[in-house]
Amino acid sequence: MTDGAPTAYLRWMAEGHEYFVARLKAVDDADLLGPTTLPGWTGRHLLSHVGHNARALTRLAHWAETGEETPMYPSPSARAEEIETGAGWSTARLRDFVVEEQDRLSDALGRIDGERWQASVVTAQGRTVPATTIPWLRCREVWIHACDLPGGGDFTAFPGDFTDALIEDALTRRRGAQSVDVSVRATDREPGDGTASGTVVEGPAADLARWLTRGIVSPRLRPRSGATPPELPAWL
Repeated sequence: MTDGAPTAYLRWMAEGHEYFVARLKAVDDADLLGPTTLPGWTGRHLLSHVGHNARALTRLAHWAETGEETPMYPSPSARAEEIETGAGWSTARLRDFVVEEQDRLSDALGRIDGERWQASVVTAQGRTVPATTIPWLRCREVWIHACDLPGGGDFTAFPGDFTDALIEDALTRRRGAQSVDVSVRATDREPGDGTASGTVVEGPAADLARWLTRGIVSPRLRPRSGATPPELPAWL
């Protein structure tokens, strides 16, 4: 990669893909026909989403590289339609699809040069972001969705620096889009300064990340006031 490339994001993306595939290999085809932790989705829906997400982000990488406007999806309904179509494919095809689309995304990101990493692209949610954000968006998908697989992974397996970045990203998004006034302190990190505002929830970083992104409350999470952490709106 050339100067300007988001090296940490690219590393987390590669590691996250490897983790997702490793967890996927431990799942039988029959289990992928059943439900996941995501409402209404089977394992095949999840694989379809992960593969099509890589394909959509490859479009953004092409936009950043060339300046040719190529949105993630051609229409507001296209994302859901792609996922549903892919969910009808065989599990063998879906397993290959996840790997093939990740390889294409990695190749596309490798073609972004120097200052083009600062080129503006638009996410599926309509946010204008620099191209450096593209691998970060993929990081979240592969690491978190590895935990959504039947018998899948766990947030405790995430790299510590990625977990910290994920917590900060989730807090920023929830505060901005959902007006959630919450702060956290990871008890397995350096002590905080005690000046956090709003509802302060304390606990291990992995548990905080799981709660902020999946709404799952661990017994190890403790708010400074109240009996349990507040219920969070659905993840964006």
